[in-house]
Amino acid sequence: MNVGKTVFAQLMSFFPDYEFNKCVTKYNGNYKVRSFTCREHFHVMSFAQLTYRESLRDIEACLKALSSKLYHSGIKQAVSKSTLAEANENRDWRIYADFAQVLIKDARKLYKTDNDFLLDIDNMAYALDSTTIDLCLSLFPWAKFRKKKAAVKAHVLLDLRGSIPTIIEITDGSVHDVNILDHITIEPGAIYIMDRGYLDLDRLHSIHCKGAFFITRAKGNTAVKRVYSRPVDKTTGLRCDQSVRFTVYKSKKEYPELIRRIKSLDPDTGNTYVFLTNNFELDALLITQLYKERWKIELFFKWIKQHLRIKNFYGTSYNAVCCQIWISVCAYLLVAIVKKRLNLEHSLYNLLQIFSLTLFEKMPINELFTKSDYNLTSPNDNKQLNLFDL
Repeated sequence: MNVGKTVFAQLMSFFPDYEFNKCVTKYNGNYKVRSFTCREHFHVMSFAQLTYRESLRDIEACLKALSSKLYHSGIKQAVSKSTLAEANENRDWRIYADFAQVLIKDARKLYKTDNDFLLDIDNMAYALDSTTIDLCLSLFPWAKFRKKKAAVKAHVLLDLRGSIPTIIEITDGSVHDVNILDHITIEPGAIYIMDRGYLDLDRLHSIHCKGAFFITRAKGNTAVKRVYSRPVDKTTGLRCDQSVRFTVYKSKKEYPELIRRIKSLDPDTGNTYVFLTNNFELDALLITQLYKERWKIELFFKWIKQHLRIKNFYGTSYNAVCCQIWISVCAYLLVAIVKKRLNLEHSLYNLLQIFSLTLFEKMPINELFTKSDYNLTSPNDNKQLNLFDL
């Protein structure tokens, strides 16, 4: 790699131009744009993400201070905060959302075998959940969540075999989690693992009719009638494995088929859990173990809230918020791809910390890590998911 290139330029050399340009063309992103193109917008916002900038004024000041190094890093010149604010407000956020899907596809290929998913099943397994990003109601009135609170939600479908998000949807906080099922393309044969917030029988029956499987938890008032019971080994924590039918008229209408009900005792907490699934082939204990894998998505949410710049927003409109979130995800995925392509052994946490200090150093990325002994550790590193480093 050319020693004359800055670290930032080397990172952006892995940028898939053709795919990005397709996204820009699809939404006319550069229509009537004279200088500050979508690519430069992406570069500047990625710089802000990787160096942990807190505001537009902060970004402007740092770029001016580094003006002599910008051109060879892919940024033609320092950008004023008004220009960047206008781009965030007006440039279609779907450009970066679509580009994120391109990077997700590349990352899934690279990290396909890097996982600790040890359960013996051939099906693809996905966890579906959402996380809430709190906002100030007076600044973000469009994101009304509760009476005195604003928020946006990130709905994520996580591939449990590689802990890589396959679908990310950003909505305002008032959108109920279960509505996202209407926007997911169901993959026949795949297993979708969800908490009981997604217990909508009509939508679950739709998943069943499309040849896929679901695992969720029953609510306390879920009324069913036992049709058949299977023997279980109670030493494993299982209490029952039944085929049941819903008894309430509305429930029977929405889900007329038999459904599998599994009750299990968690020996660690002493809590009893009741699971519902349309999969009658897998062992009951394996069903409970699959649901435990859903915890990976909770760790994923914890990880991105700690390491992505999504707590302080540079704009207050829906478009500006979405632009920032999607470009943050893209920048993160780009670093993850670079890590794999260059065979870097350091964790993503360490990579992000080091890049934040060395973006404009003229040194090959590999040499950056071989010449220095970086032993940075993340707070609570032993308690959280090292995304892509499973």
